[in-house]
Amino acid sequence: MFFAKDADTLGRRGPDALGTHQITALAGSTAWYLTFASSVLALRGDQIHAQPVIDEPTGSVFCWNGEAWLFDGNKISANDTKDISTHLFLAAANAQSMGEAVSEILGKIAGPYAFVFYDGKSSQLYFGRDDLGRRSLLISQDNDNSNQLTISSVAPSTSTSAFCEVDTTSIYSVDLTQPELTIQTLPSRTLLPCINRSLPGSGSLQENMPSAHTGQHLIDQLKHSLVYRVEQIPTYTPHGQGTDPSRVAILFSGGLDCTLLARLTHDILPHDQPIDLLNVAFENPRVVSARAAEKSKPGATTTTNTYEACPDRITGRSSFMELSTACPERTWRFVAINIPYEEFLKHRSTVVHLMHPHNTEMDLSITAALYFAARGQGCVTSSAHASTEAQPYTTTARALLSGLGADELFGGYARHAAAFTRGGYEALNDELELDFTRIGKRNLGRDDRVIAHWGRETRYPFLDETFVSFALGLPAWEKCGFRPGKATPKHFETTIVPERAEELHPEKMLLRCAMWQLGMKGAAAEKKRAIQFGARTAKMHGGRTKGTDIVTKVDGFWE
Repeated sequence: MFFAKDADTLGRRGPDALGTHQITALAGSTAWYLTFASSVLALRGDQIHAQPVIDEPTGSVFCWNGEAWLFDGNKISANDTKDISTHLFLAAANAQSMGEAVSEILGKIAGPYAFVFYDGKSSQLYFGRDDLGRRSLLISQDNDNSNQLTISSVAPSTSTSAFCEVDTTSIYSVDLTQPELTIQTLPSRTLLPCINRSLPGSGSLQENMPSAHTGQHLIDQLKHSLVYRVEQIPTYTPHGQGTDPSRVAILFSGGLDCTLLARLTHDILPHDQPIDLLNVAFENPRVVSARAAEKSKPGATTTTNTYEACPDRITGRSSFMELSTACPERTWRFVAINIPYEEFLKHRSTVVHLMHPHNTEMDLSITAALYFAARGQGCVTSSAHASTEAQPYTTTARALLSGLGADELFGGYARHAAAFTRGGYEALNDELELDFTRIGKRNLGRDDRVIAHWGRETRYPFLDETFVSFALGLPAWEKCGFRPGKATPKHFETTIVPERAEELHPEKMLLRCAMWQLGMKGAAAEKKRAIQFGARTAKMHGGRTKGTDIVTKVDGFWE
């Protein structure tokens, strides 16, 4: 059953088109009733390609949420929904083994995706998502009726069933010629590349450092990844808003990862295209109370407002100024997104619904920051008009760049430093491998549900297939600055960055060296800070809350 409220939820994810299609598949005396619903956010090609896509000759149906940048190594320059559906429909008409054909076709795609495909000739239903899990896809079988199956990008508000993320290790099928619903896996899933687990030899520390050559290679690889994700995005001007619309925005804390993406995007896009930097800060009652107590002390002079005192606002403005100085020919728009506590409470139930089945306080603190950042509504300061007062502004960009993946690939978390201290490069490799293999289950589907609610799409340059292979292929000492006998978190002497070298932290050292080579020395020295602490969404309800605590019941959504 497909309800109006669910249509609204899907429609928000894809505001350009929304369609439904119903069919009946017969299995002897059993009839299966299938309802397909799909919305479209049009970011490829010169026209909207409505979904579900239906092939009349075979009775096949295709729903697609993705960006196929390459197919079989060749760039897809037109609409990817049309391109992939054409391959599947041809296979449905001619293939001897449709399961093998689906696996082969999906295995040729480079880019994020989630899909549902019904082969009308064989009455087989196929579904899955890319092997990194960069797009959301949830699945549930009704607790009271095992023959009711729901596959959806976001949990329907009307459902009482428990949903889980579709696993990324396989493509799945359901045989609708049978009287019972049984989910099967298809063979020949493309495997992720393995991490380089080699250990350093007996050479000197100097020889084992991240090299300038590798730093330049990283810049080239990351720029190649960005080209697919920032070029040829259609201009979007809702209700005639703005005379100079942005096509690309960056989820921008001012930290190393997002600032590196901003700096390299500048090298790709024409200089007359503005780039929006979306920076979110929250009014946290716990922090406000602490600041009020501090101000009441004799001699206190603190005057900075709540939002401007947020760590990510401070680093955000600093990196914005550095970008404006390094790339003065570009119009950079710093969008200060200030979220009062009452505003957070007003949207809390929506965020909890969208992040489901994730349900911890840490999930809520992370997704709340992403949710409001993706809304893109704040006050803008432009590098082209730096002296003017900030004005109310909502970004027109519908493609958002995220630095997610950099920490997992290059050792950016505190636990990576702890692992190295505990067991050297071997333990560090174990931790890096663990983090990367679970990124789809822990982060990506959840974040896609929250951000896409605003009709915007997140793009992850660090999680491009080619870039991932490059990063995983590097030995740990070419990615991180951790060294035996050297204290963390500060780095040590180096010929790559001879000045201020002590300011560079060992986490993600290769990214820092690359940023230094690009002339962004302030951003190169920024230390990693989790979004929930930088935007101050952590412990909104009090200091005793733990990140692993289960979110309390909201509008009856949690059981």
